[in-house]
Amino acid sequence: MNSMKTLSLAFLVQVIGMTSIGCEPPSPIPQEVVGIRGIEFIAKKPDFGGEACVAMHLRNVGWKVDQDFVFDQSGLDPIEARGCNTSELVAAVKRIGIDPGEVWLPVDEANSAAMFAEQWKALKSDMESETPWVVCLQQEAKQQFVLVIGFDLAQSQVYFYDPGETEKRVVKMAVRDFRSRWILRDGDNRQFLVKLRMTKPRIAAPQIPKGFTDADYAQHIRKLKARMPEGDFKIVIQKPFVVIGDEDLDRVKSRSANTVGWAAKRLKEVYFTKDPTKILDVWLFRNKDSYERNTEELVGRKPTTPYGFYNSYHGALIMNISTGGGTLVHEIVHPFIESNFEECPSWFNEGFASLYEQCRDNDGKIWGSTNWRLRGLQLAIRDDRVPSFEELCSTTRDEFYDEDPGTNYAQARYLCYYLQQQGKLVEYYKTFRDNVERDPTGLESLKKVLERDDLGEFKKDWQKYVMDLRF
Repeated sequence: MNSMKTLSLAFLVQVIGMTSIGCEPPSPIPQEVVGIRGIEFIAKKPDFGGEACVAMHLRNVGWKVDQDFVFDQSGLDPIEARGCNTSELVAAVKRIGIDPGEVWLPVDEANSAAMFAEQWKALKSDMESETPWVVCLQQEAKQQFVLVIGFDLAQSQVYFYDPGETEKRVVKMAVRDFRSRWILRDGDNRQFLVKLRMTKPRIAAPQIPKGFTDADYAQHIRKLKARMPEGDFKIVIQKPFVVIGDEDLDRVKSRSANTVGWAAKRLKEVYFTKDPTKILDVWLFRNKDSYERNTEELVGRKPTTPYGFYNSYHGALIMNISTGGGTLVHEIVHPFIESNFEECPSWFNEGFASLYEQCRDNDGKIWGSTNWRLRGLQLAIRDDRVPSFEELCSTTRDEFYDEDPGTNYAQARYLCYYLQQQGKLVEYYKTFRDNVERDPTGLESLKKVLERDDLGEFKKDWQKYVMDLRF
């Protein structure tokens, strides 16, 4: 690294009044400039300017992290749907093990020239020791964090990365312009500078979280708020979901914890090792009118069911919650099946999900109970209208949904209910899932778990069992 000749404090003061030569997109820092070379540029995610700046520094010192990691260290509630302000960014870098030094520097007009001269002197020294600065600049009506990586006092230039740029480039700016934009004002019109020195972290290695991070939720909710229907909606994070409702906040929180969270936790404990592949929205509309009106706005069509449904394309579970929480639990099952049992046929997907339309806690486990589908199934059994299990298991998606003789859902549900009551449902799910390539219908897995080769005889026993059930 080339070093600059030592300059007197008097000359440093003179530099402050030098003529501005503007902001240009030059090639990388010239060799004659004191600066830090080789830093990887990171374009910010929306509102994550400070996070991107810190991530650039961390990458440069060998940490394989990103701006999301920096956000997650801040403690900022992702429900805010924004990036870090200065205080939150300071909290993040300190948790990472960086000592940012004095961050808020008050500017006194009486001695501002000497103060800035000291800052330029400190900047030169830090550039020589490869210690970049994160500073906050005024950019029109907004403030933006940038990463300062070079300083040329002889030419009165500051070099920095602006993570708000869409392409990798080093920005150079005249000292006069930089100083003008560096001075910020608070609500009382007091002037100050923001500067975080990016020292090397004292922590040996970062802890990288698995799954969706708080940063992921912050960015997701930011997009969500931009397309929110009109109305007084409350948002609650219930990982791996975001719950949105137009009831009062306490009610939305209660449904989020006691239905969504309760069901997801118990399903994962027994069946599912993977969360859904994307953050999903759970819309809980308070009544029929809200459900129908807002569903059309969200997905472009009116609902075909009065209760609720899961729309994989839009990443949403959409509910008329006034009809109860049974359909909600049913629909929660589907995205978990998508991520854990991709080849699952419709008959089992719906039968398994339907089992939990009416459910309860059984010694800490989710447990399906008899429900309204029982009456129709018993009538079908009495009228000899129930297909064989060979026919049920071999149904295609269209056959299951569109050519349903009126019993498909109920027959699939109460097969799952029977397996549950016999202590065989978990075994069946795992056997079917693990062997689906050679047993795509699940029929052979069913025979194996039941220890019954003749499913015709089993159907007779199962029908007698179902006829004795009560709801």
